[in-house]
Amino acid sequence: MKEKIHPKWYPNAQVSCSCGATFTMGATQKSIRTDVCSSCHPFFTGEQRIVDTEGQVQRFMRRLERRQELVGTYEKGLDKKQRRRQMRAVAEIVEDEAGATQVAE
Repeated sequence: MKEKIHPKWYPNAQVSCSCGATFTMGATQKSIRTDVCSSCHPFFTGEQRIVDTEGQVQRFMRRLERRQELVGTYEKGLDKKQRRRQMRAVAEIVEDEAGATQVAE
């Protein structure tokens, strides 16, 4: 093994997470700061978080509901003209929502 090419090894390096958890492990740095650790990561905790910025999830759910209503109109047997009117109405609502969010920004 060549000398002076390997980094210094710290067997008791302190690791601290943004959630407040701290533990020790071997590393090439004395202290390590992380944003997510096994104590707070959703994969390990089983907790699912949806980060909702400016109501995006609610807007998506409303659009999904409207789309399912439109799909129902195909099953009901509405003619092409009636379906087109409903699709335009949904498009106008979506455009209104987009304009409302742009004004809020």
